Amino acid sequence: MADLREVLPHTGSLIRRAQQRHVAEWNRLVSNTMTSVQFAALAVLECKPGASQRELGDALEMDRSTIADLAARLERHGLVQREQDKTDRRRYVLHLTALGTSELARLRPLADQVEQALTVTLTPEELQQLHELLYSLLKG
Repeated sequence: MADLREVLPHTGSLIRRAQQRHVAEWNRLVSNTMTSVQFAALAVLECKPGASQRELGDALEMDRSTIADLAARLERHGLVQREQDKTDRRRYVLHLTALGTSELARLRPLADQVEQALTVTLTPEELQQLHELLYSLLKG
């Protein structure tokens, strides 16, 4: 059988396979109910309390309807408080609840374990290079 690098050399295929591995590691080490996207949303809201749903969507590069569903799910689980902006009633702002803050603190070391599992074969220099290359791809 041919080397997979020859059969599937395309960047998109490699990114998809890396994402599948990430999801598998996340489910194994962190949770199969709290997704890495939900974790990322909590982390963004910790840095930007009172961010609007649109600002959160921009930070996570998610469309409006997806971010609205995500915010509603986090609110249902008591992790965020979603309220209408007092100055612009069309806008919803989001704040971490005490439960959201504690859940984020609980998940951080587990997310670090996922990072370690995914990158264990890379040197620190290779990991930095990988990050730089991925950021370059995302700029395009």
